[in-house]
Amino acid sequence: MLSPLSRVLLVCLVGLCSLVGLLFWRRQNVNKAQGGRISPPKLAWLLYAVFVWFLLCPLVASEAGLHPHLRWVLGGFAAFMWARGGAELYMLYVTRNWRPPYGITHDALSLALVLGGLGGYALRRDAPPTSLDLWALCLLGLVTVTLVIEILYAALFFHAVEGRTTGEDGIWFADEEQARFQRINRITFACNVPLYASLAGLLAVGWGVGG
Repeated sequence: MLSPLSRVLLVCLVGLCSLVGLLFWRRQNVNKAQGGRISPPKLAWLLYAVFVWFLLCPLVASEAGLHPHLRWVLGGFAAFMWARGGAELYMLYVTRNWRPPYGITHDALSLALVLGGLGGYALRRDAPPTSLDLWALCLLGLVTVTLVIEILYAALFFHAVEGRTTGEDGIWFADEEQARFQRINRITFACNVPLYASLAGLLAVGWGVGG
């Protein structure tokens, strides 16, 4: 279903994301970098979100055979996420004034962008969706679910750390040892299982496995 070039790039992006995840885990948990330790469930969620939002969506948006409106929705969402990523990194590591409510606001705006884009596609579609269009719609459905989950995570984390996410001693990640993060980690693990299973199935279909 996906083009041959996209399939090659997909493998490369999965490998790149895995490598970066390993290096990030070492940086936070072994070298004890700023922001605190990160638990395995939270690291898995972070890698999932980065892969889907920042890498997979723009890759699919580049598919020439996809409906132009769906390409716009995926590309616009990815661009909005990349802009957020740059701003968040700057606020975390330079000004050190990042707060979860900023991310929650961005997630809500992203959700409005995706849902509004899907509504526009439904109104303007003048032909039955192709198999690639249906696949992209499933991806956007998954994106919608992850945005809702991210809003929940951010709200729970902000409450758990009592707003202490700024300054030199700001806490940015939930670790596996502190009692205040146990509930968050349990919820994250419970969500990771179906999310990863859904993504694996989606990628298998996009790759053409069994087709």
